[in-house]
Amino acid sequence: MDWGDAPAWAAFVLSGAALIVAIKARGDGRRSADAAEISAGAAVDAVAEARRSSDASERSATVAEATLELQRQEVAARQAAEAEAARPAPRLNVEHVDRDLYRLKNDGTGAAMNIVFEEEDLPRIFRLKNTGEVSLQGGEAIDFLMAGAMGAPIPPQLFARWDGQDDFVPLRVPPVQRQPRRR
Repeated sequence: MDWGDAPAWAAFVLSGAALIVAIKARGDGRRSADAAEISAGAAVDAVAEARRSSDASERSATVAEATLELQRQEVAARQAAEAEAARPAPRLNVEHVDRDLYRLKNDGTGAAMNIVFEEEDLPRIFRLKNTGEVSLQGGEAIDFLMAGAMGAPIPPQLFARWDGQDDFVPLRVPPVQRQPRRR
């Protein structure tokens, strides 16, 4: 061997070492590229999962808002019903007093103003105006006469309405309690 070939051999050894380093670097690069590709895939999956989670959160928030609105409506309806129940309201009743004498009585806590009877009941009712002038406060009563005839007996109910009550309300007329005649 010639000493002149020593630099060539050194270059050959160095190139072999460089080849080994390049092969190793190539393997590391490939692993790094594979890891980057896996990481990119995981990032895409994470973005898709984040979208699904965001959509689910929006749906959940929408449902929560709807539920809250429904609860608010229920509370408002309950409060309105409680206020209506607490509001003074009239409750009219008809009582039989004696023979043809009856009593229209307001057993409620509120006033029944301008009481009007249905037109077909009027021929049987006496001493009780139908001009809207009859008004009863809570606990008040007014006596009136009501008589039946062969063709038109005393009805089982009268129909009345008053201020705040748009429809006619049936008022049950109690049957006449006939007392035995004294001899």
